Amino acid sequence: MMQDKQFIVIEGVIGAGKTALAEYLGETWDARLILESADENPYLEEFYRDRRGYAFQTQITFLLNRYQQQQDLLQRDIFSPRVVSDYLFQKDRIFANLNLSDKELRLYDTLFPILERDVPTPDMVVYLQASNDTLIERLKKRSRSFDKDLSPEYLAALNEAYNYFFFHYDAAPVLVVDSNDFDLTNDPDQGQDLLDRMEEHSGGTVYYRPFTGKDA
Repeated sequence: MMQDKQFIVIEGVIGAGKTALAEYLGETWDARLILESADENPYLEEFYRDRRGYAFQTQITFLLNRYQQQQDLLQRDIFSPRVVSDYLFQKDRIFANLNLSDKELRLYDTLFPILERDVPTPDMVVYLQASNDTLIERLKKRSRSFDKDLSPEYLAALNEAYNYFFFHYDAAPVLVVDSNDFDLTNDPDQGQDLLDRMEEHSGGTVYYRPFTGKDA
């Protein structure tokens, strides 16, 4: 039952559509919305241009910003008890493993567990899975120039790392959604169908492919 799912996390690689879905759920449920603002990280643009040179600064800034947001979650609004977030705190480790040197990763690994123990666990994670080609095409439409500059090789490595992470994630029920043809703007019926699937999902990892006009 959805009343048992008060903290919902939407996840996916950049371009998968997680923020759009989080906003849809927030509006549908009149829920408190927690969105990660990448624009607040002053190192991100430099990181996309020079991953090796700016990986550690970018990573730690994201980690601390996410931690602060998660602490704010503990002060839940009694008038809007449901919370929808467009990121999972633990996914921070995906980027750390992918981008940090061994020495930097050792330092990161001393800090991350200390912060993680104070972070709430979601009641459900919706993981939007998409192909590399779909992600690339969506990023081409983004307004931020550095999103468009992401190399296909890095995006593919990130996609593989996300899939590996959520294949092994078991801290909360996970609904894996094939988001290649998921389009709430042009097919709003998909939203209600997804809500029904979330309602039914009670544990473990379940894979779901949204109905589209292609299936008719």
